[in-house]
Amino acid sequence: MSSNKKYWKSVEELNEDSATVKSLKDNEFVTEIPTDEFLGDEETLKSSSTTRRDFLKYVGFTTAAATLAACEGPVVKSIPYVIQPDEIVPGVPNYYASTIADGFDFANVLVKTREGRPIKIEKNDLAVNGGSVNARVHASVLSLYDKNRLPGPLLDGAGVSWAEFDTAVAQKMNEMSGKDMVLLTQTFASPSTSKLISEFTAKYPNVRHVVYDTVSSSAALDAFQNKYGMRALPDYDFSKADVIVSVGADFLGDWQGGSYSKGYAQGRMPKNGKMSRHIQFEANLSLTGAKADKRVLSTPSQQLQILKALTGGSTSGLPENIAEAVNAAKAQLRKAGGKALLVTNLPDVASQTMALDFNADSAAMDTDKPLLISQGSNAEVMNVVNGVISGSIKGLISVGVDPVYSLPNNVEFAEAYQNLEMSLAFGMKQDATASLAKMVAATPHYLESWGDAQFKKGSFSLMQPTIRPLFNTRQFQDCLLKWTGSSQKYYDYIKETWNSTILEGGSWNKALEAGVLASNAEVTMEAVNASAEGSATMEDSTSDAALSSLFEEGGYEMTLYTSTGLGDGQQANNPWLQEFPDPITRASWDNYLTVSQKDAKDLGLVNENVSNGALNGSYVNVTLGNVVLKNVPVIIQPGQAVGSVGLALGYGKTAAIQEEMQTGLNAYPLYQNFSNVQKVGIEKASGMHEFACVQLQSTMAGRSNDIIKDTTLEVFNSKDVKEWNAVPVVDYDHAPIEVRDKNADLWSPFDTSIGHHFNLSIDLNACTGCGACVIACHAENNVPVVGKDEVRKFRDMHWLRIDRYYSAGDTFQEEIEKYENLPAFDSYEAVENPNYETLEVAFQPVMCQHCNHAPCETVCPVAATSHGRQGQNHMAYNRCVGTRYCANNCPYKVRRFNWFLYNENDEFDYNMNNDLGRMVLNPDVVVRSRGVMEKCSLCIQMTQKTILDAKREGRPVKDGEFSTACVNACETGAMVFGDINDSEAEVLEKKEDDRMYYLLESVGTKPNVFYQMIVRNTNEA
Repeated sequence: MSSNKKYWKSVEELNEDSATVKSLKDNEFVTEIPTDEFLGDEETLKSSSTTRRDFLKYVGFTTAAATLAACEGPVVKSIPYVIQPDEIVPGVPNYYASTIADGFDFANVLVKTREGRPIKIEKNDLAVNGGSVNARVHASVLSLYDKNRLPGPLLDGAGVSWAEFDTAVAQKMNEMSGKDMVLLTQTFASPSTSKLISEFTAKYPNVRHVVYDTVSSSAALDAFQNKYGMRALPDYDFSKADVIVSVGADFLGDWQGGSYSKGYAQGRMPKNGKMSRHIQFEANLSLTGAKADKRVLSTPSQQLQILKALTGGSTSGLPENIAEAVNAAKAQLRKAGGKALLVTNLPDVASQTMALDFNADSAAMDTDKPLLISQGSNAEVMNVVNGVISGSIKGLISVGVDPVYSLPNNVEFAEAYQNLEMSLAFGMKQDATASLAKMVAATPHYLESWGDAQFKKGSFSLMQPTIRPLFNTRQFQDCLLKWTGSSQKYYDYIKETWNSTILEGGSWNKALEAGVLASNAEVTMEAVNASAEGSATMEDSTSDAALSSLFEEGGYEMTLYTSTGLGDGQQANNPWLQEFPDPITRASWDNYLTVSQKDAKDLGLVNENVSNGALNGSYVNVTLGNVVLKNVPVIIQPGQAVGSVGLALGYGKTAAIQEEMQTGLNAYPLYQNFSNVQKVGIEKASGMHEFACVQLQSTMAGRSNDIIKDTTLEVFNSKDVKEWNAVPVVDYDHAPIEVRDKNADLWSPFDTSIGHHFNLSIDLNACTGCGACVIACHAENNVPVVGKDEVRKFRDMHWLRIDRYYSAGDTFQEEIEKYENLPAFDSYEAVENPNYETLEVAFQPVMCQHCNHAPCETVCPVAATSHGRQGQNHMAYNRCVGTRYCANNCPYKVRRFNWFLYNENDEFDYNMNNDLGRMVLNPDVVVRSRGVMEKCSLCIQMTQKTILDAKREGRPVKDGEFSTACVNACETGAMVFGDINDSEAEVLEKKEDDRMYYLLESVGTKPNVFYQMIVRNTNEA
């Protein structure tokens, strides 16, 4: 039996008398159209004469939209090659294996280029330990075309040649001889760079190398180094764990590199009646907590007690409900034995050591080949900060980091930084640090660079340029070679390093082609060249200083985190990421303080939806010691632990950031002692903040009970499929029949047996809501960015959205029993117990469902949308006159209307409004003009290319060759695409699975997209 739960997107929906929700359900378009502005007054219209063509434009569903549609898109003539490069065939993409390692995101990627332009990032399937190709990595191709990038090197703010820059640096380095200098860098995870830095510091012995990770993993590194003698992070394979307990670790987010979603999803598939059990103790509602079987709200201070209790301590002092959950989790971990896994994100060495000790015999933890993607030391970075402020450090060279922006005491540091005798900043942009530096070296984007990496011991990868440098830039490594007197290029240096050690006799060209290589070569990686005396300093392993303030009286416990969109803030000037809705709050273009309902009530804080559904929220001031963050907007977040608050890092950048992207507030001043948990004071401030939040947009809530289907593992294993995944029924000849019965059809069916017929399967058990598919869709299909104001008006253009639903019901079995025993005149709402604490979460990717009985096709007056033989619902953009009948008739709310021209329009100054940004556009997909309706096409340009390639080669298409942008981006395998007329196709197997269901199947649209329902492991034994 399916759950019949009441799912809700927004807390506003829990208010049964909400006029806003009623209005949104009744009206497809909530904003009145200013027809007078476009068409003139009524008298003018009456006196005008129109042609038949104009008549079609004017008398559509909305005459204003039709008028916009009359404006033709701009015509740009193409210019052929004079001398065509041999390796470039116009119209045919080239793919290059490469690597991103920016100090926060590390991943092996494939780069798709067209006519020499990188236009899309995809994951490299050859990479077994390839990092996380997340939304930020997919969006990084757009950062290549950032118009705010540095055009060349600067000396005292003036542009100079590289020869002049080299002379000035050499002169300054000689002057600084004998004085304390620091080379402050990101974690490169690069064997050749580590070797090169060692050579540089050998030539200049007064320079010491210190690694600074903007978002620190120092406690975990210290714990691992104390126990295993190597500065690294343990790796985890969540597919090998039967019981997973996380204490504040968002391992499906950015925790320790965030590359665990694939293994986690494998263990969450109900195979042979089994799946892993996941218990999450956390304060903020995270991606990981949203997927947990059992989520227990707990503040950071309680999490420390929970971790101690799980590793052998007592539950004394914990609230009763938490103590019960801890004892149950403890029993399950004990029962799982070597297949148990305990992880934590508490920022102290003692806590990290507890987790390491507990997992010592776990099959899921790998310490022999650990992760090398983080190398920073809090103690050493603080030594540098204090040295700069005190004046003992005379020179600072920064690479890949922006300390003036990201250090906790950035104001004091910035003042001292300007007094340094030598300040040299390497960077792609004139960021906060480069703006104050005396010397600025312009560096290329990773897609313009050579490099290598070792993310995990024994797993090597190469970075190669996929385009010539767009600006007068030079790599940091090439600068070091120049300054150490070498005439080598960095490419030759890498090749020499690999040939002498890593390749072990293998082929350089083959390694470069694959992008990855497994090797047992031992190479030196970044080592913290710690203090001036040269000995590394680590925190005392018994210290819990980072958490001590949490036990003080008063205040709120804050958890600082990195958002799925912006991460640590490096790509703050990327409009794709700014407009990406947060998977949990569904808000974009902002960071905000998340608070619980109870705390909001105590503080007098409110969230309210205005007449068109847009969200507004109160402001607060956040105080931590002498630091005051003023006017922080508030979102009242279901699932937030009482007494705790959350705030995202990475926002509030202003230097080298376009005005439209200067969003949010810089939370790094609250990141004291590089601890992600703090005790803060909060007071309400005046005013209301306007959010660009899509949680009430395109809602299907209230349409049907088969939007989200879930069940428990126990029911899944013991009950008939008709009980837990029933097919909706309709009445036929006074008897119920399933909607899949041919007698339930009013349409004549299509013959789908000829040729290809495409279907897309989406497994809601495997979907983590990460949003990589959303950004990949943007890149592949030239989806425009519309900005905060337009998103707020429900005018976002995402072809693919990830709906997030809450369910605040009790346990599944209790809910069913209550439902079945309801009195005759009670509605289901009597069962529902809406609250902000005990809730379940479901993510659901929704795109055009490509219905075989498509409601949109029957209502288009100009046949702009039609059904293809291969099962795709087509859009003829040139034919569309913008009536929007199709959007009105679509039950899935997946069609997007171009209210304006988003291309080459100063009102929408994003990547499509400048020549550099438009270089990312995919030439296979037309850029739509205003007045046109658009939507998911199931990437028809990709499916057609696959068919044509196979036809040219005289062979049938193999299963797995057909794909779409979203499918290629999905790391968990939640999306499977293919031809159901291929009897061997994986998608056909998915279609015949018992968990399969259609979205709003009772409507009778016969979609070609289907879902696999959620199964939760609620077994406490």
